[in-house]
Amino acid sequence: MNNDFITSLRDIVSEENIILNEEMSRHTTFRTGGPASLFISPKDTRQLLEVLKCLRAEGADYFVLGNGSNLLVSDEGYDGVIVSLKHFTGVSEVNDTCIRAEAGALNSAIASFAREKELTGFEFAAGIPGTIGGAMVMNAGAYDGEMKQVVKEVSAISPEGEVVTLSCDDMEFGYRTSFIKGKKYIVLSVLIELKKGQKEDIIAKMSDLAQRRRDKQPLEYPSAGSTFKRPEGNFAGKLIQDAGLRGYTVGGACVSEKHCGFVINKDSATSADIYKVIDDVRKKVYESYGVMLEPEVIMLGRFE
Repeated sequence: MNNDFITSLRDIVSEENIILNEEMSRHTTFRTGGPASLFISPKDTRQLLEVLKCLRAEGADYFVLGNGSNLLVSDEGYDGVIVSLKHFTGVSEVNDTCIRAEAGALNSAIASFAREKELTGFEFAAGIPGTIGGAMVMNAGAYDGEMKQVVKEVSAISPEGEVVTLSCDDMEFGYRTSFIKGKKYIVLSVLIELKKGQKEDIIAKMSDLAQRRRDKQPLEYPSAGSTFKRPEGNFAGKLIQDAGLRGYTVGGACVSEKHCGFVINKDSATSADIYKVIDDVRKKVYESYGVMLEPEVIMLGRFE
């Protein structure tokens, strides 16, 4: 990163919101990852648009970060710019049945807000780690719910730097994918449409789903949630278990014994440990069943 480029960014964003060589282990739920060359956190949409314009003009590699809950960063780090949306966390009531949430708002916080407003339909997302922005990219889902069921429209920044509004149909939601995945669109906010419900029923459903998660998922260890996408007509966890990989360990990383669909940081794992477990699992399952598992986790930086 040359000094002129960094100076131009400092003209946009205040000094305390630009960090050089920031360790990404502080910003991922795996709790691993080396330094990003530059870590910048715009405080509002105007700053974000100006930062992105500056990055495009420089031809800089960049990655937009929410909660880091679906991300594995190389131990060597990332030779680029992390654009953090940590200041974009607002959640507000639009009308009797609609909520607007900024891209950096946690799904759990939105679910709590909906509960207090006695709005039902978002309970499924209360335990999904990460932000609503990331949930839009992946059409996140759990327990028979998914984002496409509750999204009315999405405000986003196009690759050309224009703020656009996308309807639910425009988003082309599919299984763990959407129109904006891989297209360099950046989510700004989401309009969520729910239904009026009874608060006690909403609380009961959220409590039930939370207990089911605690019973079945290794929430006590750092992870990125479900590591693999569900293969058509099967379940990743079952294939991994049947391939004899329950508890399979490399360094401090392993396949969870509680749920084989999770790769966890059990004991001070490195990103390389986690990557090796993921890679070995994919190879073994393919050798055993002819199914190539596709990771849900985004890999950032260089991996061998």
